Amino acid sequence: MASGDHHQPRALTKPAFGEEEVAELVDRVFGLKAVWVSPLPSYDDQNFHVRVSSGGEAEGAEEYVLKITNSEDSGKPALIEAQTRAMMFLSAQGFPSATPRLTKDGSIMSLQAGGSGPGNKKYMVRLLTYLPGTPVAKVAATPQLLYEIGKLAASLDKALTEKFHHPSVESLHRGQFIWNLANVPLLDRYIDALGQNECRGVVEQVIKQFKEKVTPKLSSFRACINHGDLNDHNILVVPSSPCGPAPRYRVSGILDFSDMSYGRYVFEAAIAIMYMMVESTEPLRVGGHVLAGFESVVPLTAEERAALFPLVSGRFAQSLVMAAHTALLYPENTEYLMVTARTGWKHLTDMSALGQEAVEKTWFETAAAYARRGPDP
Repeated sequence: MASGDHHQPRALTKPAFGEEEVAELVDRVFGLKAVWVSPLPSYDDQNFHVRVSSGGEAEGAEEYVLKITNSEDSGKPALIEAQTRAMMFLSAQGFPSATPRLTKDGSIMSLQAGGSGPGNKKYMVRLLTYLPGTPVAKVAATPQLLYEIGKLAASLDKALTEKFHHPSVESLHRGQFIWNLANVPLLDRYIDALGQNECRGVVEQVIKQFKEKVTPKLSSFRACINHGDLNDHNILVVPSSPCGPAPRYRVSGILDFSDMSYGRYVFEAAIAIMYMMVESTEPLRVGGHVLAGFESVVPLTAEERAALFPLVSGRFAQSLVMAAHTALLYPENTEYLMVTARTGWKHLTDMSALGQEAVEKTWFETAAAYARRGPDP
């Protein structure tokens, strides 16, 4: 969802390419004729849904996503290569991940100037296969789907950590990366974007608790490579059974690897729980289903479980603070940036009001029920 190893609040780094420029770029770099181009929502990269046809007709056209990386991350080719190679690895392992279409010279990415942004900046460009499906945010997520998403989160991190050995993987050590869940205390640098109100007070309390309860324990949590952004818009699903009162879904796509970094298994569990709460009508019940799925692959230790509540709260704080900060930089993108904020503030304040013990009781009792009866609720 975001870019860079940020020591200071960010400058303007988002690309600003137009649709005609995108069509020309697809032709020049990839040797493909774009017959249709449409912008996709994005945080600080720029994405376009592109249909191409070698014969100049739309019938049977192939579909791709052209991803134009923000100028800051574009200056870190090893990082983008790691993300792309990880996607290729996961696809080969059977995960529903996009893969790159090679450029005319056989590369997985290309550095290109263009767009109407400030300065003469260059941006890394990739053409990725278009994945079918509907974002989880737009369906009523059943307990079965929440369990599957938890299972997916653990399986993905486990595969990357144990089997992904490309040389570029070292670039995923991103010490000050604002979206790594270890770095919730760095929100102090951005919190002024919230102004002076009760929301700021809630976030300040979350940061304080994080520093007290999580930061001293970080070294005891098991390390892994995190996808880092399994949110409700980055997971695509398709129906796996006929529509009924509660249709079943399966995951058909995993999007956006730009927040990958070395982290901890429990981080991914917390991130998945937080984002699955966002659109839920029963947000506090979500965590148990996701946790049960996660622990079917990677059971958490007692210390990791004890950190879940401050970690989920910390991710809410990251998302809400950074959205407010980024909206000041890109006011024209406020609607997309504030997707989580529409319900996120209520969920975070509700969690804070209930307290860790009550929320964990709900999560852990739900997860324990799966252990007794199996994964099909």
